[in-house]
Amino acid sequence: MSDLDARPVIEITGLTVAYWQEKAHLQAVRDVSLRIGQGQSYGLVGESGSGKTTLAMAIMGYLNEDGEVVSGSILLNGRDLLGMNEQEMREVWRTQVKLVPQNPLSALNPSLRIGDQLAESLDQGLSRQQQQARILELLEMVKMADPARIAASYPHQLSGGMQQRIIIALALSQNPELLVLDEPTTNLDVTTEAVVLDLFADLIRERNTAVLYVSHNLGVITNICDRIAVLYAGELVEDASVADLYQLPLHPYTQGLLDSVPRIGQNKRQIDLLPIPGQIPPLNAQLPGCVFAPRCAIATDICHSQRPPKEEPTPHRSVRCHRWPEIADGSLIISAEPKTLQPEETTEPAAETILNTVQVKSYFNVQRSLSELLRRKSPKQVKAVDGVDLQVRRGKTLGLVGESGSGKSTLARCIIGLVERTQGEVVLLEMPLAPDLSDRDLKTLSRLQMVFQNPEDALNPYRTVGQTLSRPLMRLGGYGKKEADEAAVRLLQVVKLSADYVDRLPGQLSGGEKQRVAIARAFAAQPDLLIFDESVSALDVSVQASVLNLLNELQRQQQSSYLFISHDLAVVGYLADEVAVMYLGKVVEFGPSQDIFNPPYHPYTEALLSAIPILDPAATQEHIRLEGDIPSPIDTPTGCAFHTRCHRILGEICRQTEPPWQEEADGHRIRCHISLVELQSMQAKTFSLSARPQTPKTG
Repeated sequence: MSDLDARPVIEITGLTVAYWQEKAHLQAVRDVSLRIGQGQSYGLVGESGSGKTTLAMAIMGYLNEDGEVVSGSILLNGRDLLGMNEQEMREVWRTQVKLVPQNPLSALNPSLRIGDQLAESLDQGLSRQQQQARILELLEMVKMADPARIAASYPHQLSGGMQQRIIIALALSQNPELLVLDEPTTNLDVTTEAVVLDLFADLIRERNTAVLYVSHNLGVITNICDRIAVLYAGELVEDASVADLYQLPLHPYTQGLLDSVPRIGQNKRQIDLLPIPGQIPPLNAQLPGCVFAPRCAIATDICHSQRPPKEEPTPHRSVRCHRWPEIADGSLIISAEPKTLQPEETTEPAAETILNTVQVKSYFNVQRSLSELLRRKSPKQVKAVDGVDLQVRRGKTLGLVGESGSGKSTLARCIIGLVERTQGEVVLLEMPLAPDLSDRDLKTLSRLQMVFQNPEDALNPYRTVGQTLSRPLMRLGGYGKKEADEAAVRLLQVVKLSADYVDRLPGQLSGGEKQRVAIARAFAAQPDLLIFDESVSALDVSVQASVLNLLNELQRQQQSSYLFISHDLAVVGYLADEVAVMYLGKVVEFGPSQDIFNPPYHPYTEALLSAIPILDPAATQEHIRLEGDIPSPIDTPTGCAFHTRCHRILGEICRQTEPPWQEEADGHRIRCHISLVELQSMQAKTFSLSARPQTPKTG
């Protein structure tokens, strides 16, 4: 039986959800119909503000007080959820419908042990012994090693990936019929994400559970879902199987999302990315025609004046677009040709070194317990960064990748001066930097700036954009008040924001606009080096593409140098000129970005590459899953630090002897006991991408 014939678990018909804002009833979801069958996984994609979370919360019955379902129905196994009272809904939440949220730590009780939290989710008629057995069974089901220890632990004692697996165990404790997954892997690194996605896939297959997977990550959706529903400005604009949607998108918005994603192997030296121009209209926008028309390159007069009806080009596929017949028959091409850049000279001279780190180490002591203090036991040391040598060249980008706990962010904070290094040198333009930020003068501060992951935390909510940009101009650039105000407007223009943004507060900006302001502030002091710490990981794919293009343009114009930290290897491969791979405080591979995606790889890099969720459903990919979490930096393994998880371990030499550096002619270096020739011969291509032709846009 195909998933299309499966018994429907959830049926949404004509659903409209609205919020009361300033005495106005604003519709966030309009006339959405969706059907998820037993054992079917449905991806729900769209930019922030498209209504994805509102739709998911409406299904769960978790809408805020100012939100309400205006019309439509939500049937769970034929029963209308909208007509249920609170007691009936509590029973649904307990046994039939479960939510796995984005942030697992916020969903867990910090004061209760994991076992106690799992016990609360079980049938209360079970004996204590039966409960304990069921708790261990659930932890084993979500692939937790040493379940007894995990059950006795508190949430803060577990890694992010382990916390997410606990949430999955809680959600599955009553064998629900519907799982609603709201961006459950967004904050996880690529290897942990791969393990969690494998777990979801296994559980869906084994338990025949229906799944609604909400995400802006199209690669994740492609890898785990059977079908995709594309939501834009509250409307379902396209609904199709994963294969059909990727092979021939019928809505320009769907194609725009696909075109925004950097593909493995693409690099800034060859192409610019293709973001969708503009942004989602506000809820109070009165648009008589297609909601996407203001941003659509192929919109005609009818698109701006008449709302397109929902149509079915083929059975089990729907689209809202006036021009879909032309797209379907090939007379109208909506896939744009990426802007091809002039190739760089292969013999370019080596650029000036802007940053040089020499054997940088960052160790810190673990707080001792009362017992350890009484016994005068020496404190243990965390070796967060353990002897790192790196160089960043002028006008170039060095990408830094690795799992959470590998030391990437600590190294960045050592360079910027937020974490004091234990040993080693950081040299900026041949000038050694003081370990502590407070010991650096204003001139040094102006040469080195950092853009953090979350602009919400980096921008003062009570300062206007103009005030935010003027402050570094006056403090670090020596500008007067009037000069700084004028320069702030120019900075906004550089990051593609209009002058009227100077009077706006951060709360009036979208996530992408906030990040652009943060980038503008970093450029205000005209720094020689900018450090980006996961600065695009939480952005929508289109906004991310815009920001990456912006960084490329600014680098070409100003010859800025970047240290770019991310767990997204596709993004790093696109933006970086060179890539360093870190594991447990050490660099294990370094080389030109194009070499990182072709064998030989370090076995750790190979595992990272195999875990990337690839957008193309026709691509083949070797699955290498790392066992367990990254070891504690308190007690690092002997020999090769990676040997405890390595799928290519040789034996005692890996366990006892630290591996040497091996170097290819182009500067590609790998720290491994296996020879580069052997690595290349044993590593079949980790992934094989099918080539989807890019065709020029016509109208």
